[in-house]
Amino acid sequence: MDTIEKLTKVFKEFPGIGERQAKRFVYFLMSKNPAYAENFSLLIRDLKKEVSQCKECFRFFTPTRNVLHDDSSGHKNKSCEICSNPNIDSSILMVIEKDSDLESVKKSRFYHGRYFVLGGLVPIVEKNTKNMVRVNELINQIKSQAKSGLREIILAFSLNPQGDHTDFYIRNELKNISETLNLKISSLGRGLSTGTELEYSDNETIKNALRNRQ
Repeated sequence: MDTIEKLTKVFKEFPGIGERQAKRFVYFLMSKNPAYAENFSLLIRDLKKEVSQCKECFRFFTPTRNVLHDDSSGHKNKSCEICSNPNIDSSILMVIEKDSDLESVKKSRFYHGRYFVLGGLVPIVEKNTKNMVRVNELINQIKSQAKSGLREIILAFSLNPQGDHTDFYIRNELKNISETLNLKISSLGRGLSTGTELEYSDNETIKNALRNRQ
């Protein structure tokens, strides 16, 4: 396999990218000058070096000095600017599939609570679900945040069969802890059309879905 084919294979692993698009990316890079390709490779390297994952919500973010603090063992624990914000509404926690969904909700400027990135949707036919999404981490965060006044968990998944299945699965997993801690579990309501992905929803649609959650 030559370099073109190897790089094409890499691009094909990107979400929503097929063979033709992947090859177009490769040829685009080949058409640019060496400085462009060099800068591109440096940015990818720096992405892994400079971007961290929040220890609370699991979103990716670029740390700044004010969100870094040492734990008792001397290690650096990193919380993103959302989780470390003292003015955040700690009574609500929104569970979303991925970082891009979180960004879409943020842009609506309607929701001001906490987030939790599940890391994917639950496959409809899958036995090892807990190895694919952060169910245990979510339960631990709920236990922790309940001490800070958590009252409601919003399940904000895309309105498609896999999103519906994820909603059902997470509700089942949270049933005991929600009853024990007297937590409300709600889902996005009317506003999102069936088949809609949260990532591509406009601000008004997200606002309506949040207003009508049930």
